[in-house]
Amino acid sequence: MIIKCWGARGSIPVSGEEYLKYGGSTTCIEVRTRDDEVIIIDAGSGIRRLGNKLLKENRHEFNMLFTHAHWDHVLGFPFFKPVYSKGTHISVFGCPFAQESVKQMISQTMVHPNFPVNFEDVEAEVSYHGACEHSFSIKSMLVTPIFLSHPDRGIGYRFVEDGKCFVFLTDNELAFKHPGGLDYRDYVNFASNADLLIHDAEYTEEEYEKTKTWGHSIYEDALNLALEAGVRQFGLFHHNQDRTDEALDEIVQNC
Repeated sequence: MIIKCWGARGSIPVSGEEYLKYGGSTTCIEVRTRDDEVIIIDAGSGIRRLGNKLLKENRHEFNMLFTHAHWDHVLGFPFFKPVYSKGTHISVFGCPFAQESVKQMISQTMVHPNFPVNFEDVEAEVSYHGACEHSFSIKSMLVTPIFLSHPDRGIGYRFVEDGKCFVFLTDNELAFKHPGGLDYRDYVNFASNADLLIHDAEYTEEEYEKTKTWGHSIYEDALNLALEAGVRQFGLFHHNQDRTDEALDEIVQNC
């Protein structure tokens, strides 16, 4: 299993010299299976560069998983160039929650007057699959979803292949239980013994005094979850749009 992060920023893409180390693109993770199957998590602005890379590799078969429909996780979809190529097939997995379907979750990014191209005009063949509660397999990869604690709800994922485990829990507020969310201990158990846990870690304790209920975690809470779960590596995620490289370095050092 090979994991690459194409975007870890939260809420809105940012640019500037103060964001060069950790990047300014919003959520997009690429997972490659042992058979080189491509799994993409979320279509934030980071998916644009990933799409360019996949075209250079002449790849046309993808699996795309969505955590939820908030704008920073879907805004890059219209700029994922493979969708405009005939012969491309995308299997989409997700839980619609506030939408009628998974299709609506992504098609609403291409609605007039906000975008000039109709979703129905894309050349790729797209198939849709629910991924709300039960585990499913993508070739050699076993994927297990879990409900997140987040406004409008969301889904996290556990990936297992050949005895290795990757857990992805972004947009998850550990200190406040939103409707549909689970208890802190449930997330500890879900991440138990993972080789890599990537978890929402947007806020400092001071910032959280004003942002509680907004759907994101204090980074120390995410760190404590990683320690209690006994994970081998921990990745901080969903960096605040105003968090500079220098400030993130300080958070990492503190962790």
